[in-house]
Order: sequence, then structure tokens, then C-alpha cells
Amino acid sequence: MQIKKETVVFGGGCFWCTEAVFEELEGIISVMPGYAGGAKPNPTYEEVCDGATGHAEVIKIEYSPEKITFKDLLIVFFYTHDPTTLNKQGNDVGEQYRSVIFYTNDSQKKEAEEVIKELNDSKAYSKPVITEVKLLDKFYEAENYHKNYYQSNPNNSYCQLIIAPKLEKFRHRFENLLRKKSGSL
Repeated sequence: MQIKKETVVFGGGCFWCTEAVFEELEGIISVMPGYAGGAKPNPTYEEVCDGATGHAEVIKIEYSPEKITFKDLLIVFFYTHDPTTLNKQGNDVGEQYRSVIFYTNDSQKKEAEEVIKELNDSKAYSKPVITEVKLLDKFYEAENYHKNYYQSNPNNSYCQLIIAPKLEKFRHRFENLLRKKSGSL
């Protein structure tokens, strides 16, 4: 049986953090760190970090809509980063850390815009959500050493100080959406 899959690209700050979060969700087929939203073809990590490419650090998520809804992905996305700051997440500052959703179909665009409106109307945050919602043009995979960064480097100080506490908070809040221990979809 063929698994139905969809793709979306999220930028919510450092892709090491966002990759670690979304890899734990049931219904996720793959999570790939990379770059999107800029003008320079095939950018390197160093070029993106320098801020001259216009690209954001992002993750490309392939998921099974039969196992997890796009709205659940959006709720996790908005919960696990600050969508109210322009070009900043925590200590990471620059356009490459902007909050952005690169949709791949009109349904995703509509739902993302509706969720942002709901968040703003309900005053879920003390400031308005400023997450960009744009059609995905090009996605460039990050260098291999960025893939599964948290799983490969759990003792790294950034992983211990930033990612591990974020994951603990996320796991507590979204226990019902976590991948089953078997590792299957």
C-alpha cells in the first residue's frame, strides 16, 4: 500500500532544534534541514549564516496526512518557537532565523493563514504573529553534518542547553502526537 504524503517547509530558528522536534512526531516520514527563501542558488551554511543569501534555515517535512494533520504540524510549529519576533529566535539573530512557512499547496496556505489569524485574534501571544507564509520555490539540502544533528551530538553544549530543554517541554505538551516506540509511521 502506498503511503500518501505531503511536504511543507518550516523555518523557526535554528534547524537543529526544529529538526529534533519534528522527528519525534507520529506520521512524519522524513525531516531534512536546509535553506529556502533566498536568491543564491546552492548556498552553504557559512553563506547563510553571514546573512547575505536571503535564505532561512528551514526543515523540509514529508508527512502522512492520514497519520498527522497539517493543523497539528502548525500547532507544534507555533508552540516550539517565537513567531512574534522579526529575524530572531532566542540568541540567534538574523534573517536566516525568521519565522516562515513555505507551503506546497493552496490548502496548506489557507490553513496556515487561518491559524495565524486565530492566534492573533485570541491574543495567544503578547505581540502579533509575524510568520511569513510563502509558496516554496526552491529548497536546498543542508550539508550532511547538519542532518540528525541532535541525535548525533547529544552531548554538544548547544544540544544540552537549548535543544534538550525545548524537547522536554515539547514532549510533555504533545505526548499524544509523539511517534510510537516502534518507530513506525
